[in-house]
Amino acid sequence: MQEISFHHETVLSDVHMLRPGGRHLMTHLNNVGQPVFMSRFVILAERCDEPGSDLKHESETSQTVKQATEEPDGEDRKVESLLDFDGDLDIIHRPRPNLTEGSSRDWTRPVVLKQSNDAMEQEEEGHWLKDVIRIEHTMATPMEDVGKQVWRGALFMVDFILSNPVMFRGATVLELGAGTGLTSIITATIAKTVYCTDVGEDLLQMCKRNVALNKHMLKSADHEVKVRQLDWLQDDLCTDAAVEFSWTKEEVADLNNTSIIIAADVCYDDDLTDGLFRTLHRLCSNFPHTCTVFISIEKRMNFTLQHMDVSCEAYDHFIHCMNQLQDLENGRCSFRVDQLPSNFDQFILYERVEQLVSKTLANII
Repeated sequence: MQEISFHHETVLSDVHMLRPGGRHLMTHLNNVGQPVFMSRFVILAERCDEPGSDLKHESETSQTVKQATEEPDGEDRKVESLLDFDGDLDIIHRPRPNLTEGSSRDWTRPVVLKQSNDAMEQEEEGHWLKDVIRIEHTMATPMEDVGKQVWRGALFMVDFILSNPVMFRGATVLELGAGTGLTSIITATIAKTVYCTDVGEDLLQMCKRNVALNKHMLKSADHEVKVRQLDWLQDDLCTDAAVEFSWTKEEVADLNNTSIIIAADVCYDDDLTDGLFRTLHRLCSNFPHTCTVFISIEKRMNFTLQHMDVSCEAYDHFIHCMNQLQDLENGRCSFRVDQLPSNFDQFILYERVEQLVSKTLANII
């Protein structure tokens, strides 16, 4: 699908719009008739597993070039271009193979075609997919379904998590407003247990499929992603066994072991933002230990007639709620708010704009 059509009441994530060469493979229609697409995101695992490998390679390459261009006596170290007699660049061609006598054509080497080995192809595909995450998502959705798309704030959060593996290793992590589940899946490659939460049966079903699609990324059976329903506008967790994504009693108890909460690009509606911070306060107040909250958000500038200027009302309301939470003193816990630096490494290719911001809240028991 090369052309994307959408109506005035729909929105489209920049992640999908700015990938014209990306493979948007439509897989099926969801329960509400929206086309579902499949996209692949490559994780630059070499930078994660071998920090500084690029610098080492650059240093070795530079040293090789330096040695090749230095004069033997060490007096003149200038690099001289190879020029012919009239000053043109002299190109060194690859040696040509010996030709048969009386022939002007190169030797041709036949390509041997072999019957494919299904087991070998599956093994090679599995090896190739170990650093590739496949995500089902929709495109051009109404505002109430924006969680079914992939947003830059989620990729920004992924970069932060992969840049701080020690912080997340072996932890129990809760993601609020997980959407497609991309951030939870990446987090589970490091953390022990990730509760991937959102609302809406259709969205949670999509998230569940994405978790199943990327099981190969989890290092062992000890790492798991649990897709669960968590409504910010409700005070209690759903524990009804008849509901597919409800919580068991064991999971409710295990939730108290949560040491990190993450939320990626979830503040676009003031009512939902209010619900998010009420949920954060309720959860952290019930935890028996300190919990750290990481929130990433993209400041989206709009011209409003109310202000007759460019503003970012959703971000301003987000900051207002965060300051309120920091100033709140009820005797149970308090919060400290800090802004995280945004110069950590990038592990997924996307446009990291300066409007991407990450905040951390630490509750103090």
